[in-house]
Amino acid sequence: METQKQNKSGLLIILSGPSGVGKGTVRRLVMADKSLNLHYSVSMTTRSPRDREVNGRDYFFVTEKEFIEHIENKDFLEYARFVDNYYGTPKHYVDKLLEEGKNVFLEIEVQGAMKAMQLYHGEGLTSIFLVPPSFEELESRIRHRRSETEEVIHERLSKAQKEMGMKYHYDYCVLNDSVQRAANEIKKIIKQAIKSHQERMSK
Repeated sequence: METQKQNKSGLLIILSGPSGVGKGTVRRLVMADKSLNLHYSVSMTTRSPRDREVNGRDYFFVTEKEFIEHIENKDFLEYARFVDNYYGTPKHYVDKLLEEGKNVFLEIEVQGAMKAMQLYHGEGLTSIFLVPPSFEELESRIRHRRSETEEVIHERLSKAQKEMGMKYHYDYCVLNDSVQRAANEIKKIIKQAIKSHQERMSK
């Protein structure tokens, strides 16, 4: 994978965590704070939309054939296959925003986050791992969706157990015991990270 130039002026913020931890809900609360002036990078996926998810706002929902064409065209900053579906981050959009000095918020799966952190390592990146109160609570959240088969649920839980061990690769770990509390903690982290980044860029 090609190396990204490290001359970007914006800050890249990565939020990830195991499946079912509530990343999307927390992300929407964080993004609602306009004082942070964050730009959300919409990911692309081949999975079907869930309730309340909107194409172009939560994800770009595409067919597997379309996704593979994007892979062949090297259009992704990162992509991963997860529980029989592809997820990817459009590269040109993220780079353009960063080059314009904008702060970009990525909500991505753990596998994709590892790739993104390799590409954008250094002072222009802040990574946050969202953790559930317990694994039992995580399983309850996944089952509560009622949108997936038992086989898929089992795959997600197995994957989540492995992903929990990756939290030590992130700058911060935030407990999602309360969606509002977790969002408030993440907003404080982002505000401090943006302030520190701006101070470094002004030197």
